[in-house]
Amino acid sequence: MQSAQVRDALQRPWKHGEALELAGLTLTEPLDLRGLTLCGVDFTGARFDGGVLAAGAVFEGLSWFTGATFASADFSGALFTNDARFDRVRIDGPARFDHAEFRGTAGFRAARFAQRADLSAAICYGNADLAEARFDGPTTLVGTEFLGGLWAQDTLLPADADLSGTEVHGRLWLRGARIGNAKLSDRAFGMAFGYTFY
Repeated sequence: MQSAQVRDALQRPWKHGEALELAGLTLTEPLDLRGLTLCGVDFTGARFDGGVLAAGAVFEGLSWFTGATFASADFSGALFTNDARFDRVRIDGPARFDHAEFRGTAGFRAARFAQRADLSAAICYGNADLAEARFDGPTTLVGTEFLGGLWAQDTLLPADADLSGTEVHGRLWLRGARIGNAKLSDRAFGMAFGYTFY
């Protein structure tokens, strides 16, 4: 399939329990989904060699990107109405999830962000999982709200990562988490409500 075909297929009406099966797909041109309303999709193991542009998109169904690789990824302002799985993704260029809204699980377990990662002003209503995620470039989570807790075991952040104004409601799991060479503490966040585990 080509990017235009994928774009068209994703615009079919969403039906509960259904997802477009595109696991293992490789796209060499950019996938432009900006501002579109999309059905559920399984992109497990897909390659986006031209990057994904999904600013302002509405993902109505399950959104599975587990193990996918991206040249770059722009999900700024996107709305995920169900679970969003970005576990084990690798994003080689800039990654934008700023102002995104996650109404289900926000899964980024073992994700690799090779360059700039902007997760600022995002809101996660369900559990957010950043365990074992690695951020190699400039990283910001300024003003992000984790309303369902944050799991960050063994997460690696750069020394200058900005978590100011970030709020965590519920459990904050920081065992093995590092910011630069230092242990990541709940004091790095704007506010942390509930239990913190080290």
